[in-house]
Amino acid sequence: QVRLVESGGGSVQTGDSLRLTCAASGRTLMGYTMAWFRQAPGKEREFVARKSYTGPHSAYGDGLEGRFTISRDNDKNTVYLQMNKLRPEDTAVYYCAVGPGWTWGAEGSAAAKYTFWGQGTQVLVSS
Repeated sequence: QVRLVESGGGSVQTGDSLRLTCAASGRTLMGYTMAWFRQAPGKEREFVARKSYTGPHSAYGDGLEGRFTISRDNDKNTVYLQMNKLRPEDTAVYYCAVGPGWTWGAEGSAAAKYTFWGQGTQVLVSS
């Protein structure tokens, strides 16, 4: 079993930055992909970013690369999401997730592929 705890959310203004943190515990995450998803009110859960255990492999949701950066510290079992130039449409609950080893393409970004989920952290961006 893996426990994921997100932190770093909050209320910010358009153009501000936030850094989300997800700390994992319970087992080693060697070989597993760590990802971020988000869900806005009345909308389906949306893929944000994912990062492989080793190597440079990462992927981002449509239009997010360049503003968002995912990174991970395997020694700390932690994944981060740096979000810059935030917009009101980024408002959502952001969830951390752990899934299987890296998969290329859209399949690797599907929420159904991820086994363990955190409780989420709220991000509110005001105009």
